[in-house]
Amino acid sequence: MREIKGAVFDADGTLFDSMGLWDRAGEIYLRRKGIRPGEDTKEQLETMTMEESAEYFRSSYGIRLERDEIIDEFNRMIYDCYEKVIRIKPGVLQVLEDLKSRNVRMCIATSTDRPLIEAALKNNGIDGYFTGLLTCTEAGAGKRNPRIYELAMGILGTKKEETLVFEDAYFAAETAKKSGFTVAVIRDFYSEKDREKLLKLADIYLESWEEWGKNR
Repeated sequence: MREIKGAVFDADGTLFDSMGLWDRAGEIYLRRKGIRPGEDTKEQLETMTMEESAEYFRSSYGIRLERDEIIDEFNRMIYDCYEKVIRIKPGVLQVLEDLKSRNVRMCIATSTDRPLIEAALKNNGIDGYFTGLLTCTEAGAGKRNPRIYELAMGILGTKKEETLVFEDAYFAAETAKKSGFTVAVIRDFYSEKDREKLLKLADIYLESWEEWGKNR
C-alpha cells in the first residue's frame, strides 16, 4: 500500500457496530407515530442523509412537521443508544493507535448527525484521535456525491493520492473510489449483500479490523 498521510473514516458500520440500530430506526420512528411503514422503507432510507430522510417522512407519510423538527425527534429517539450503548468494532483502537504512531491525520465523514457521533466517540474514548468530524448535512450532499470526502481531505490538509477512505457500504465506497481516493473496506454484516462487488472495488478489504496489520 502506498504511504498515506490522511485517513477518512465512515462511522456507522465502519468504526461503530451500529448498523443494526439504523436498519430499523426509520420503521421504529414511524410506528411510534402510529404509522405503518411501507415494505420498502428500509431500502428507501438506506442511502439518505438525515435531511433527505425527513423530507421522505413528510412527502411519503404525511408527517406534518418541519424538516428540522423531524430530525430533532429522530435524533432524540436514538441519541441515548449512541451515548450509552453503541460500541466500536473489535480492533478499531489498535488501528487508530497505529495510524497515530505514524502521524497519519484522521477525520470522520458520516451520514449521521454530529451530536450522535460525538456522543459515541466520547463514550468509547476515541474522540481524541480525530482532527475533525464532517456530516453529510454539513457537506450539503449524501455519499453518492464525493463532496464530503473532498471536504474531509481539506480538513486533513492532505492530497488525494495520500488519503485513505474507510467505508463499509458499497455505494459510499464506490463514490470515493470513482473520485480517485484509495479505498479500504471493512466487512459489516449489513453490507453482505454487496460483498462480491466490494471485494472487486476495494484497494484493501478487511474481514475485520484485526487484519489491518497484514495490509500496511
